[in-house]
Amino acid sequence: MSQENQAVSIKVLKGAPYLVKGPITLIHTDGREEVMESAHLCRCGASGKKPFCDGTHAKIGFEKE
Repeated sequence: MSQENQAVSIKVLKGAPYLVKGPITLIHTDGREEVMESAHLCRCGASGKKPFCDGTHAKIGFEKE
C-alpha cells in the first residue's frame, strides 16, 4: 500500500499532546519536510521543541481534555 493510501489518525491525549500516527509528512515553516510514522505534537503551547512535545505539559499542569 502506498503512503497516500494509508490511514492517518490523530488522537487527543488527555492533558497531553496530540498523537499523530501516519505515515505523515510534516512541513516546517522553513519548508523542510520530515517524513515519519508517528509524532507527538504539542498542544499546550509551552514545548521548547515545537511542533513536537517535550513533556512540558506535565510541568505546567496542562489539563485540557
